[in-house]
Amino acid sequence: MSRHRHEAGPLGLLGGTFDPIHFGHLRLAEEAREALRLEQVAFIPAGQPPHRQAPQSPADVRLAMVRLATAGNAGLAVDDGEVFAQGKSYTVLTLERLRVLHGADRPLVLILGADAFNGLPTWHRWRELFDFAHIAVANRPGYAPHERRWPGALSPELDAACAGRIDADPAALRSAPAGRVVPFDMTPLAISASLIRDLIHGGHSARYLLPDSVLDYIGLHHLYRRT
Repeated sequence: MSRHRHEAGPLGLLGGTFDPIHFGHLRLAEEAREALRLEQVAFIPAGQPPHRQAPQSPADVRLAMVRLATAGNAGLAVDDGEVFAQGKSYTVLTLERLRVLHGADRPLVLILGADAFNGLPTWHRWRELFDFAHIAVANRPGYAPHERRWPGALSPELDAACAGRIDADPAALRSAPAGRVVPFDMTPLAISASLIRDLIHGGHSARYLLPDSVLDYIGLHHLYRRT
């Protein structure tokens, strides 16, 4: 009897500086994995983010915190490609690399917040993103590009690029390796990395905002404290 080869399901991709990673990031990944029926979500810590000032922590330190935070959850993975790459961490270059790594047929799903998605036209070679991956847009209060409210909510440039791509059904992510835009709802958690850094810098507790393993690592390495 012949055995069918396992076909890998859609892989979610969640990038960021993760300085530090916290429960908002982790809950977003978990909800995206469930809502979009993803096989796994890979965290991709940025090495040199092009759209913001340099992170406070070095890339290898942020990578270590992401590894600690995702340990024990088989639905979460870590991709260190941007950390060890030369030059700026442009998303399109990461998607090119991951497309080669995972093959032409596996669906790749770039997970973005609605604010980041609306700023897509400022990204490097942004129109090519649709060639390499689907884009899943996480809705939260104030940024809700549900299909019924999508028209007029985007810039004309982005609206034109999304024409014919938007689909509310997560099953669309399995029908092709790339090219769809699928919105999904997330639970808003008012946690930010800057809040955590400020708390620690001020000598206050950041417990219950991020995993204990990450908080212990921050304490061990004296991160974010007054110098």
